[in-house]
Amino acid sequence: MNPFRLTLLLVFLFSISNLTGQALADELVVYSARNEHLIKPLFDAYTHETGIKITYITDKEGPLLQRLKSEGRNTRADLLITVDAGNLWHAANEGVLQKIESPQLAANIPANLRDPDNRWFGLSLRARTLVYSTERVKPEQLSSYAALGEPKWRGRLLLRTSKKVYNQSLVAMLIAEYGEAQTEQIITTWVDNLAAPPFASDTKLMQAILAGQGDVGIVNTYYFGRLLKENPDLKLALYWPNQDSTGVHVNISGAGVTKYAKNPRGAVKFLEWLSSEKAQNLFADANMEYPVNPGVEAHAYVKSWGSFKASEMNLARAGELQSDAIKLMDRAGYH
Repeated sequence: MNPFRLTLLLVFLFSISNLTGQALADELVVYSARNEHLIKPLFDAYTHETGIKITYITDKEGPLLQRLKSEGRNTRADLLITVDAGNLWHAANEGVLQKIESPQLAANIPANLRDPDNRWFGLSLRARTLVYSTERVKPEQLSSYAALGEPKWRGRLLLRTSKKVYNQSLVAMLIAEYGEAQTEQIITTWVDNLAAPPFASDTKLMQAILAGQGDVGIVNTYYFGRLLKENPDLKLALYWPNQDSTGVHVNISGAGVTKYAKNPRGAVKFLEWLSSEKAQNLFADANMEYPVNPGVEAHAYVKSWGSFKASEMNLARAGELQSDAIKLMDRAGYH
């Protein structure tokens, strides 16, 4: 080839490569299992601040994971956002997330709220705690998750279905704390105390308490917050169990950089921004959750529910023991 033409071709290819690289650097693609109304304000704020466009797809966590696996190297996704440490652990275990190193994320997110191998990171926190009727229960009657199996709660306990990952993670963490045999005993006593078959949602569970079908249950804090906003005179209150021992069971929504991300550096920068003070308030407040960054205070409305000691056990255990938890709940008759 003519040397002049060869030079022109190399210049052209170099220019195309630079343009492609710049295009990737100026765009992020996110697969999200969080509802659009909870995440779009964050994406818009980041785009406004940095000029980086965020394209996103929302779906349930199962279909998104299958999509990532089937797309493989051809995926456009740079980040996966989902709820529950069990789901994040499963995504990492299926090989769709990559290990990253970020001193900023390590500084902003406590070790128990991120993967020990740095494949996923918590971004907002929720507690799965006790809720009770203020008309029929006194807080001093409550103490721990296990104590819900005491005879005094016979025909008074309400639970959400065991099919929901939130309860699977709770039972998995109980296994990590008490061992399988003792946890099965606890869950069996819960089943014995049920006032009604398990409910499809935390909201329906709380509505059943209000209707007098039961007196106490287990819910995620933000569901309580939503109901309280609708009815400020709600005859329900939260109770923080296990304060004299391991603390309240907490869980997260979080994210990880996909294994075949086209813009991994940009994805890490976005994760770091999400762990910052400004974004933490946006992320947590949107769903009445708690910031994971200990340097950021929760919204005043969320703080009004009271302070608590949270479990410091690494949430990876929720994923590692999820299969055992599902089998245990089935054996105990918790469906």
